[in-house]
Amino acid sequence: MSSPPEPFRDRVRAVIAEHAPEGFRGLGSLDPEEAEAFAERWRKVLYDNGLLGLTWPVEYGGGGRSIEDAIAAAEELTRAGLPLGVATDGFGMRLLGNTLLHWGSEVQKAHYLPRILSGEDRWCQGYSEPGAGSDLAGLSTTAVLDGDEWRVNGQKVWTSAGHVADHIFVLCRTNLDAPKHKGISLLLMDLRQPGVEVRPIRMMSGGSDFNEVFFTDARVPAGDVVGGIDNGWSVAMTVLGYERGENTATEVIRFEAECDRLLVLARERGRSQDPRIRQRLARSYTKVQIMRYLGEQVKADLLAGRTPGPGSSINKLFWSEHHQEITELALDILGPDGVAPTGHAPLIVFGPDEAKASNTTASWATIFLNARAGTIYAGTSEVQRTIVAERVLGLPKEPR
Repeated sequence: MSSPPEPFRDRVRAVIAEHAPEGFRGLGSLDPEEAEAFAERWRKVLYDNGLLGLTWPVEYGGGGRSIEDAIAAAEELTRAGLPLGVATDGFGMRLLGNTLLHWGSEVQKAHYLPRILSGEDRWCQGYSEPGAGSDLAGLSTTAVLDGDEWRVNGQKVWTSAGHVADHIFVLCRTNLDAPKHKGISLLLMDLRQPGVEVRPIRMMSGGSDFNEVFFTDARVPAGDVVGGIDNGWSVAMTVLGYERGENTATEVIRFEAECDRLLVLARERGRSQDPRIRQRLARSYTKVQIMRYLGEQVKADLLAGRTPGPGSSINKLFWSEHHQEITELALDILGPDGVAPTGHAPLIVFGPDEAKASNTTASWATIFLNARAGTIYAGTSEVQRTIVAERVLGLPKEPR
């Protein structure tokens, strides 16, 4: 029996066939500068063809389409090795945009959502601080209402893509007298102003994708608080739900491709018959299949109209720890060659390399280094286990 027709998936394939270069071998086949320029051009193709913000309401510039259509588009683009956007789109569209649809005022949605889709506004996320990482509620950056503006002072750290963003959604303490979870607000700030300094952080992988951001009497319009004053903790948890779980439904494509590349690497290096390597390869394959089923659960939640909740911590915990295991295995297979990597380095910082990535020592070695951070950003593994224990399984709370 043949499968039912999927007209929207066919439309996405038609856009790819028309606009992608003939014989395109993925972003990994391009030099970093070429890849960055290609991603910008391709983002315009996606925007011009209505393939950004597919599930967002039409009145805000979105496609008004179903979750099934959005997943189909992401699957086709990922398999083709094509980007779903540029570095800031994960923060602007997946995190802030979806959160604005849930918490934003009508004025905020009408103003910001079309600008996010067009790329006029490029966003980053201002959460972690030097003294408030895992304990996010311990943040000390303050926002004080001064007439019709908020005056912001403090520091954020590990701000991904901050050096290429022009806006930041930033958690600030707006009530010093309230309990620490109760006195926080989420503000929408323009980074292009006096009193804001962005300093890139050099990583051990050689890149500078993270940043420090310093605020000295930086200004935010009084109306650019999302979800109400002192209600930022609830808004922040919605953002983290999208960060930890929403893309699990499609990211498995890249994890599967990574596992396939590792099997090829083991054969090429003559390690596929080593019983200890075979056991670890089997474990990696099995965990990717489990990830597929976790992704199906995310799909079911999205189709039912449920925003990602505490259960998204299961997905984040699972993939981040798996990714450290599989990249450690890759380096063990490479042996000394992994110390002096050659070939194309990955262009994707978070998670595995893109689906059509070249199987180079530079790809594996760099992804190995990046994977070390996977159990820290978006909430450490310890934090994820606590969330799962207390909010999913209903176990007694940890003693404070």
